[in-house]
Amino acid sequence: MLNPLWLKTFAAAAGAPSFTEAARRLGLTQPTVSEHIRQLEQAVNRRLFQRDTHSLALTSDGRSLLVHAEIILAAHEKAERLFDAPRLRGRIRLGTSDDLAMGPLPDVLAAFRLAHPEVELDLTIGVTTDLYKLLDDNRLDVMIGKRRRGDRRGQTLHKEALLWRAKEGLRVDPDEPLPLILLREPSVTRTLALDALARAGRSWQIVCTSTSYAGCQAAARAGLGITVQPSHLSTAGLSAPAGAANLPTLPPVEFIVISAPSPGKPTRALTEILMRSTLT
Repeated sequence: MLNPLWLKTFAAAAGAPSFTEAARRLGLTQPTVSEHIRQLEQAVNRRLFQRDTHSLALTSDGRSLLVHAEIILAAHEKAERLFDAPRLRGRIRLGTSDDLAMGPLPDVLAAFRLAHPEVELDLTIGVTTDLYKLLDDNRLDVMIGKRRRGDRRGQTLHKEALLWRAKEGLRVDPDEPLPLILLREPSVTRTLALDALARAGRSWQIVCTSTSYAGCQAAARAGLGITVQPSHLSTAGLSAPAGAANLPTLPPVEFIVISAPSPGKPTRALTEILMRSTLT
C-alpha cells in the first residue's frame, strides 16, 4: 500500500538537493525523511534514489513513481478539501422550464445532491415567463430557462435549435393554414415560432395549446397538428412533418441561469454546478 505520507515525503525529496533540505521544507527531521523513503522503497520493492554524500538523484523507477505520486497526492488533496469544507445547509427554490426538466436537468440535480446532501431543493416547473415573475417576486432563488427577448440578465448555459415536430407521416399542406400545437401564452418558444411564420408570410391556425411540452407532444402524437420543441427533447413518435422544407427555419433558443440578488452559498454552489454541467 502506498502511504500518502510516504509519497508526500518522496515528492518533496525528489525536488530537493538533499534529504536534509527536504526535511526542512516538510518540517520533519532528516531521519524521519530517510525512514519514509526506506518504507516506500520497501513497499514498491524498487530503489528510488541514487544518493551519496554529495548528490541525490532519482532512479528510473523513482522518476516513474514520481508521476504517479503527483497524481495520487493531487487527488488526495482534492478529497481532503471536499470533506474538510463545512457542509452547506439550507434550502434552494429552483425554477426550471419543463423542457429542461424532461431533458438534462436530472443529471445536474444528482450531482448537486451528491456534493451537498444537506441542502433541500424546492423545485418549481413552469413556463419561462412565469419563472421570471416568480424570481422577480422573490419566490425563487435561481431559475433556468430561456432568455426573453431584450432581457440581458443571467449567464448563458447553451443555445439550441428549435424544431418542427409532428406525428410520423403527417404532411404539411402549403395551401392550408398550418395547424399549430403551441405552449400557452406567454411563451418564448411560441413567440419565436409565430414570428418566424409571420416573416415568411405563412398562415396558421392554433388547434391546441398546453401549459407544458409534454402536453404539446401528446397532442402532436395524436395527429392534431404540428408543434415546436427544443432539439434535446425526446422525439419518440414524432418527426419532421412531410413537406417541412416549406416551413421557415426557426431561430435557436438561448438557455440561461439567473440567480436572485445577493444569492446565498447554496445558490452559488448550485449555479457553479449548472455552469459546469451538461446544460452548457
